[in-house]
Amino acid sequence: MNQRFYSLDVFRGATVALMILVNNPGTWSHIFPPLAHAGWHGVTPTDLVFPFFLFAVGNAMAFVMPKLDAAGEGAFWKKVIRRSLLIFGIGMFLNWFPFIKYNDAGNFVAKPFENLRIFGVLQRIAVSYFFASIIVHYFKVRGSFVAGMFILLFYWFLCVAANPSDPYSLQGWFGTNIDKAILGEKHMYHGEGIAFDPEGLMNSFAAIVQVILGYLVGNYILQKGKTQEMLNGLFVAGCVLVFVGFCWDMVFPLNKKIWTSSYTVYTTGLALLILSLMIYLLDFKNAKGVWSRFFDVFGKNALFIFAMSALIPKSLALIRISNGFTDAGKPKWLSPLGWFYETLCKPIFPADPRIGSLIYALCFIGMMWFLAWLLDKKKIYIKV
Repeated sequence: MNQRFYSLDVFRGATVALMILVNNPGTWSHIFPPLAHAGWHGVTPTDLVFPFFLFAVGNAMAFVMPKLDAAGEGAFWKKVIRRSLLIFGIGMFLNWFPFIKYNDAGNFVAKPFENLRIFGVLQRIAVSYFFASIIVHYFKVRGSFVAGMFILLFYWFLCVAANPSDPYSLQGWFGTNIDKAILGEKHMYHGEGIAFDPEGLMNSFAAIVQVILGYLVGNYILQKGKTQEMLNGLFVAGCVLVFVGFCWDMVFPLNKKIWTSSYTVYTTGLALLILSLMIYLLDFKNAKGVWSRFFDVFGKNALFIFAMSALIPKSLALIRISNGFTDAGKPKWLSPLGWFYETLCKPIFPADPRIGSLIYALCFIGMMWFLAWLLDKKKIYIKV
């Protein structure tokens, strides 16, 4: 029960590193297709990163839930509510930060709260963790599995029942109207050209189950220990879930933006296959090396490093470096990171600007790794 699985730490750290990589290209105009999200239906490698992280959140729950259960109801609710609110609050803080921006005249003005997006990546983590913790606490292992399957089927039913003729399109998905009514259009994401939030309320159902499945896998690993039976079980379960996800995709398309049930099943299956490979290499064969140590440090301060990967660029964006003038005679400005990309990364391979954009992203990952390494070296672990 108390065996330590180094592979779980590396899996979590690799997921954080990839989240930072895909979120920080040199320019969004030039990225390689695997580093971009699917336009709507379908899954790219980038679409695996977020569900893998939620899966890792569930894995970690398997280690702490027995202690919370033993501590009693008061301790459980205090811990879960505090952690959920803190993660949600950090997410909103990052959405609003740095609270000021430049206007057209080049002066600082306040960023209005009435346009603040309420949800986001950290907010989804908070909501998914909160409800998954409650389900696991009260329903235990078997009950949590049944509850998770019910939620996935119920979400499918809601999508079809609300709009039988067009349930899975950007315009036809039922959740947007509910998000608008509760959150308000100004507090939603507009990256699709309309008010639609890929981390909103209604598409959180299946994301909650992603955490539950991660917990069930973590619990299974703890119960079976470092045995061949455990490893075989993970691999077979991964194959089954990938197959089920593909089959379900025929009637309920794989889609990250509305986080379909098939997407949860499919990505959990892939996470299991990758995790089983990592367990085999790291915990069975002890094939540790530079690659595992690189990812390991990200996992030790996962949420803090992810938050800093958003906070640092937003802070540096307040510093402006002159970059000539537009055709209309207006000055052009770059942030220090923008200057680094335009001056040092972009010219490396001018024939394909995607390469310079990727080089910038890798340099940014290197900077975040150095921060994570410093914290680990000084034994500073910031827990949320």
